[in-house]
Amino acid sequence: MTSRTEEEKMAFYDRVMGMEVFDTHSHLVGDALGARSFWEIAHYFWLNREMQAGGYPAHAEELPEEERIDAFVAAYRATRSTLMNIAFTEIMRSLYGVTIRDAASVKAAIEAVKARQGDEGWAQETADRIGAKRFVVNRPEHAEFMHMRSPAVLVPRIDGALGQWQKTIAASQDPAGSFEQAAEEIRHNLEAYKASGCPGIMTTLPAYAASANRRYTIGPGSSSDEILMELLHEVCAGAERNGLFVQLFLGVERSWCGEAVPSNDTQRILKLSALFDTYRCAFELVLAAELNNLDAVQAAWNFPNVSVGGMWWFNFRGSTYRDSMQYRLEALPASQSSIVVSDARNMEWCFGKIWIIKRLTAEFLWERLAAGWIDEETALHTVEEWLYRSAARRYGCETVPTP
Repeated sequence: MTSRTEEEKMAFYDRVMGMEVFDTHSHLVGDALGARSFWEIAHYFWLNREMQAGGYPAHAEELPEEERIDAFVAAYRATRSTLMNIAFTEIMRSLYGVTIRDAASVKAAIEAVKARQGDEGWAQETADRIGAKRFVVNRPEHAEFMHMRSPAVLVPRIDGALGQWQKTIAASQDPAGSFEQAAEEIRHNLEAYKASGCPGIMTTLPAYAASANRRYTIGPGSSSDEILMELLHEVCAGAERNGLFVQLFLGVERSWCGEAVPSNDTQRILKLSALFDTYRCAFELVLAAELNNLDAVQAAWNFPNVSVGGMWWFNFRGSTYRDSMQYRLEALPASQSSIVVSDARNMEWCFGKIWIIKRLTAEFLWERLAAGWIDEETALHTVEEWLYRSAARRYGCETVPTP
């Protein structure tokens, strides 16, 4: 094993940081891509969670601005080690040239963000800075990206409809008839998505006691979970007929309390495995719970039509990324893995979270390269697939990044 120099390491990092990216899940809105104020960046949900743990008031937006700035600075200092604080710091430093230290620097950041308001090229410039070429959204009205070179990729979100069908059937005097009506709607909707050029559909799933390897006859005694599982069979059958992929977001539960919480259900993916085995459509698994990361890799290892997606909600941490990347590198061809889910509501946070992902990826693959487990060609191929190419193929976009 040949020792590697610091110069070689920095050159490798630079190549990774310059690579192109496919963001497979965002909440971007096409006519409001850039942040409209500093506070839109500073109050991003994930950063705000960490800041509140550091003493930031839950309703800080109601404070007079001077008090809010002082509270923000105190919480910012208290959370300097957290991942979202690090991402926020990079956003301010790289995009706005401001280092947050005190109230004066926050005021400078407020003015710097304000100065970019109305700049039609800002969103594209920000995306270019981090190599972000394509973004996925789930609402048709958000997909037309203003002043960007490419529109968003629309992957319609069906969990709202899925939940409503489930409730309607469960409450019906004629569950079998209501189920057939829902099945017909599913068939119609998926045909319409295909006709409009959508590559796939997306849904979150709550906890479920039923399993896809059992088929349930829907009737008066059917449980809500049995209804859900039969609806999923209809969704997957429709996706197969129409050549759509199914993107499943798993691991967040909202029924235990007033907050969303992660749930490490050891049978979550196991109960879905009969769907992967039965239907020839492609599946992408996006996880929010750490202990399911290996389960997703095992599913992709067993079923060639399953891919592992990016890290979502409570899974977006450096430690979970590194563990999941190790699982993926050892078990899967790189073409079965995509790792970018920004979950961002403005382009600034797309930049910050993609910057984090790229840095973690560069560190992980350099360690494997320096230890002699892979060579540089393999490392670069892996990161290209993880960041861009695998998603581009799955989503029906360009297959090779531009030079």
